[in-house]
Amino acid sequence: MTMAPRHLRKRLLTALVLGGLTLTAGAQDKPDDVRLPDLGSSANALISPQEAQDYGAMMLQQMRAMDMTVNDPLLDDYINNLGFRLVANSAKPKDHFAFFIAKDPVINAFSAPGGYIGIDSGLIVITRTEDELAAVMAHEIGHITQNHLQRAYEQAKKDTPLMALVALGAIAAGGAAGGQAAAAALLGGQGALMQKEINFTRKDEAEADRTGIMTLAKAGFDPNAMAEFFQRMEDVMSADSGGINVPSLLEDHPVTAQRISDAKARATSLIAEEKQKPSGNLLDKSTWAQKTAPIAYVKDPTTLLAANNSDPSPSTYLLMRERVRVLSDDAYRMSTFYGSLIGQKPGYDTPENRYGYALALTRTGQGAKAIAELQPVLTKYPDNLVLRLAMADARLQAGERAAALDIYAALNTQSPRNKAIGLAYANALTQGGTAKQAAQAADMLRPMLDNTDEPEIFTAYAHASEKAGDTVRAGEAYAQASYLSGRPFDAMEQLKTLLKRPDLDYYARARIQAHISELTPLVMELRKRRVATDDNPDGTSQTPQQLSSNAACAGKLCFSLGNGRP
Repeated sequence: MTMAPRHLRKRLLTALVLGGLTLTAGAQDKPDDVRLPDLGSSANALISPQEAQDYGAMMLQQMRAMDMTVNDPLLDDYINNLGFRLVANSAKPKDHFAFFIAKDPVINAFSAPGGYIGIDSGLIVITRTEDELAAVMAHEIGHITQNHLQRAYEQAKKDTPLMALVALGAIAAGGAAGGQAAAAALLGGQGALMQKEINFTRKDEAEADRTGIMTLAKAGFDPNAMAEFFQRMEDVMSADSGGINVPSLLEDHPVTAQRISDAKARATSLIAEEKQKPSGNLLDKSTWAQKTAPIAYVKDPTTLLAANNSDPSPSTYLLMRERVRVLSDDAYRMSTFYGSLIGQKPGYDTPENRYGYALALTRTGQGAKAIAELQPVLTKYPDNLVLRLAMADARLQAGERAAALDIYAALNTQSPRNKAIGLAYANALTQGGTAKQAAQAADMLRPMLDNTDEPEIFTAYAHASEKAGDTVRAGEAYAQASYLSGRPFDAMEQLKTLLKRPDLDYYARARIQAHISELTPLVMELRKRRVATDDNPDGTSQTPQQLSSNAACAGKLCFSLGNGRP
C-alpha cells in the first residue's frame, strides 16, 4: 500500500512555500472594454497550472477535515460523473477538474484554483431538474475554461503578490485554539474562493454564460436551463414577501434582464442551428419538456421539497437530490419532515421522497421502519442500484446482517468497481464479522487506496486489516487517514511508532520508511513556519485577539503565513 494520492505532500509543501505571500481582495468590476490577459500572460509567473491544482486540492482536503463537505461515495460519483460529462463537451476537455458538494444550505456554487468546483447543498436541493443543476455547473466550468480566475488574480497582482492559501491561513489562525477557530477562519476565507472576493466582471459572467450554454447543449442538456434557473431565482426575489434573503447565487452572479435575454437568445440560436443539420436535431431531448410542480422558496432551502410526478421512475438525479438533502442536514429533523409530508399531502408520495425518508430513518436508528418505506418502491423498481443499496443499509441497521450481506454481495458482483458499494460491503463484513470476513473486506478495499484522498476509505481498510490480524497494514492505513484528515504530525508519530516494532519484515519496514520520508519535508516546513495545528504542539501560540484578527483577515485574502500575523 502506498500513501495516496502520491502528490498531496508536494501540494501542501508548495502551498506553504508560496504561503508567505500576502493577498488582498480580488479584482473589482471593470468596464467591459478593459483588455484582460489570458492564462499565457504573467499570471503564470505567479502561479502555474500545477500550483493552482495543488491549492485547490489542499483547499478541498481542509474543507473535508473541517466537515464542510458532504462526504459520500454515491454523491461523489454522481456529481463527478455529471461534471465530467459537461467537461468532455467544454472548451478544454483535457484540463484538470474535480467536483464536490459543500455542506452549506446557501444557494450557490463556486470555482476554485486548479479546476475545483464546489456546489453548495442548498443549490442542489432547490433545483427541479438535472438540467438546472448541470446549467449552474456548466457556468462554473466556463469560468475555469475561460481563465477568469487567472484574470482576477492578474488584476490583484497589481496591488500585491498572489495566493496564500486560505485553508492554510485557517490552520495557522485556528490551530492553537482548536478546530472551531480553524473552521471559522476557513469559513471566513471561503467566500474569497467562492467568488465573493473575486468579483468577476460583467464580461466574465456573460462569457461564462455563453460557453456554459454551449457546453450544456453539446452534453445533451436543455440549453434553456441556465436562463430559466436564473429567471426563477430572480422571480422569487421580485415576489419577496416577508423579507427573505437574497440567494448567494444572485449576489455572486448578478442577474439582469439583459443577461437573461442574451442567454435565452443564445439557447434559441443553438437549437435552431442544430435543427438545420442533416444529421438531425441532436438537441431535441424529450427530457427537456419535463414539467415540474411549482416550488416554494423559504428562508431555509434545506426544507424545500418539490413534488415531481411527471416521471414516475426514480431517476438518479431525483434520488441524489434527496440524498443531499438528508446528508447535509440533521437526520432527526429530516425524518420528521418527510414523515409529515408523505401520505398527508397530495403529490409528495414519490419514490425519491420515500427514499429520502428511508435514509433519514436509517441514520436515526430506525432501520425496520426504513425497510417498510423502501419495500413498496423496490417491489416496483427491483433493479434500481441506489434503492437496493439503501435497503441493504437499512437491513444492516435493523440487525438483519445476513440479509444485508446477501444484498451487498449481489450488488458487488454486479458492479465490482463501484466505490460506494465496495465501502458499504466492506464495512458490513468487518462489523460483527469474523477475521476471515474482515480479510475479505481488506482485499476488497485495497485496490481503492491508490486512487483516493478520502480518509474514510483508509479508515475502513485499517479496521478490516486490524480485525484480520494484519496490524502493520492497519497502522499504515490509520496514519494515512490521519494525514488526509489534516493531522500530518499525528501521522508522522504513528509511522515512527510503527517502525519500532520488532516483527516488521523487510518489505513492511521499507514501506513505512518511505512514508516517513514523504512526510518529513512537510512536517519540517510546518514547524519552520510555526504553523499551529491541533496535532502540532510546536506551532505558534496566539492570543484570542490574534486568532480573531487572523480569521477576519483570512476572509479578505490578506493572511500571511510568513509571520503568523496579518
